[in-house]
Amino acid sequence: MKIKIKNIELEVELMNKNPVTAEKILKALPIESSTNRWGDEIYFETDVEIEEENSQEEVEIGDVAYWPPGKAICIFFGRTPVSTSNKPKAYSAVNVFGKVAKNLQLLKKIRDDEKVEVCK
Repeated sequence: MKIKIKNIELEVELMNKNPVTAEKILKALPIESSTNRWGDEIYFETDVEIEEENSQEEVEIGDVAYWPPGKAICIFFGRTPVSTSNKPKAYSAVNVFGKVAKNLQLLKKIRDDEKVEVCK
């Protein structure tokens, strides 16, 4: 799966941890939305509705997750306003379904209301 924001393209490796979440996201592609920034997290709304699945608040840098209350996809690349260590922490429980290994540092340039596209 690829996430494109401005001139940045992120390759997302899907994980087996939350297969229902990953499957529903893939079926909804392509997704177009606008970014929101919350600390070192980018998130964007989708039309996809998914329940919690092996959800967690503590996440790792590079994790891509679905946030059920906001129907949003989140990309974590550093500390968030609720972090208690150098690791990212979600506002509330998320379903981690993917990982980004490259170009994460480029996300620091992204602000609110940037166009985002998610495709296969």
